[in-house]
Amino acid sequence: MKKLIAFNKNLGKRLSKLKDFPLLFIRLILAFGFYGPAIMKLKNIDSIISWFTDMGLPMPTLNAYMATATESLGVLFLILGFSTRIISIPLIVVMLVAIKTVHLSHGFESGNNGFEIPLYYIIMLFALLVYGPGKYSLDYLMNKKVK
Repeated sequence: MKKLIAFNKNLGKRLSKLKDFPLLFIRLILAFGFYGPAIMKLKNIDSIISWFTDMGLPMPTLNAYMATATESLGVLFLILGFSTRIISIPLIVVMLVAIKTVHLSHGFESGNNGFEIPLYYIIMLFALLVYGPGKYSLDYLMNKKVK
């Protein structure tokens, strides 16, 4: 048992040197995931406004533009690791709205257009909110220069 505990402790020390890579990968995967919806909204905002109107969202025009801006900035900011904690908050809100308005009635599974994928996005965004973007980011470089 002592050997197992020692092995686990040693493994933890070695792996902690890689801790910034998962944060980078999370940022890049999220950016890729938000890219398609952001481009779709940018190409045809009128359809998004109409869709939001049909769903009964309040202020559909404003909400369509806000969702588009949030997702578009989110892609850029996540790739760069710029203002990562800040952009994570409105992206979480967008995902919560998507779950409530689109996905919740379909259950959990993503194959049924359920809330599985938006929930994973929320969990990853929450991790970025708590831990930050890691050292492979503009946030890290800017914070390093400020000190």
